[in-house]
Amino acid sequence: MNIKALIAGLLMLLIQPVVFAGDSVPELLIKQTANDVLDNIKSNKDEYNAQPGKLYAMVDNKVLQHFDFNRMTNLALGRYKRKVKADQKTKLVDAFRSMLVRAYAKALLEYNDEVILFLPMRGKIDKGEVTIRTEIEQQGGFPIPINYEMYENKGIWQVYDLSIDNISLVTNYRSSFAREIKAKGVDSLIKTLQNRNKEES
Repeated sequence: MNIKALIAGLLMLLIQPVVFAGDSVPELLIKQTANDVLDNIKSNKDEYNAQPGKLYAMVDNKVLQHFDFNRMTNLALGRYKRKVKADQKTKLVDAFRSMLVRAYAKALLEYNDEVILFLPMRGKIDKGEVTIRTEIEQQGGFPIPINYEMYENKGIWQVYDLSIDNISLVTNYRSSFAREIKAKGVDSLIKTLQNRNKEES
């Protein structure tokens, strides 16, 4: 499964409006964010189609604030994180975040009310790390499993990885990040992400 499919699957999960009594804090975080985002999209879809910048801002504000992009970037870099200097790291995290904002926003506008099933959570709240498990039902096909990896960071629950159909978003990026850094260096990777963001603005 490619990056576009991973991102589209994530958006399907985030905008499914279901909240149950007795949910844990991380489960509620995902489901309440879902309600808010879906209502916003329904009310402003024409405006967002005409002015994508407003959609990017909404996604960044309501959805991606729940992601730890610093940790995600470190995981995506793998062993190459040791080669990244402090000033490069800031630029890299910003470019990575911007790329995902644009990809998420485009997937949002294509959402078709697929049914999402929330499965029992794995992990323990008191241990500070859990996996939120879901499945997307497909007509005429097998359900697609989507898992959120979350951890508690200074009292706040955040996403640090996502897997769809057992493919990790972070691992998927790790191979392309490694190829770029090995071939041309960290600055080239930053430039590549920045250029991609400009092309998709």
